[in-house]
Amino acid sequence: MSRIAEVIVLAQDANEVMEPLTRPDPTRTWVGCFAEMRPGGDWGFGWGAEFEHMSWRSGLLKHLESLPWPRPETVQVLIHDEEDDCFGLWMIHDGRLVEIPLPHTRRAWWYGPPKDGYAPDPGILSRTDCARVDWPEEIDGDQPRPAAW
Repeated sequence: MSRIAEVIVLAQDANEVMEPLTRPDPTRTWVGCFAEMRPGGDWGFGWGAEFEHMSWRSGLLKHLESLPWPRPETVQVLIHDEEDDCFGLWMIHDGRLVEIPLPHTRRAWWYGPPKDGYAPDPGILSRTDCARVDWPEEIDGDQPRPAAW
């Protein structure tokens, strides 16, 4: 199923960790490559990728949290699904990437069995200060990682 998402990884001193993710690797559960972002300098602590299908990103967060980050406290993963109002923030906490609740936002999921051949729903991150969120279920706080990630 086509549902585009942009992912940005920010992490200090992570060039060696991220370098393999800039090349295709058919053994990964997710499909894609990150590109290093160097806006106006040679800082080397940001990488971005775009995923055109939900199935291409399955397992991405689990893979990222398994990497040997030299400074895990600096790892931030920003995810914007095409249905989201804004980027969501994920950080390593107790060895796992967890979504950090942002003020005036709420993630909601459409519950029900996934359709055959489609990746699970990653949920939708909505801003609550712009318009009423009218989804079937609204959840606050640290939540289990959506299976789509």
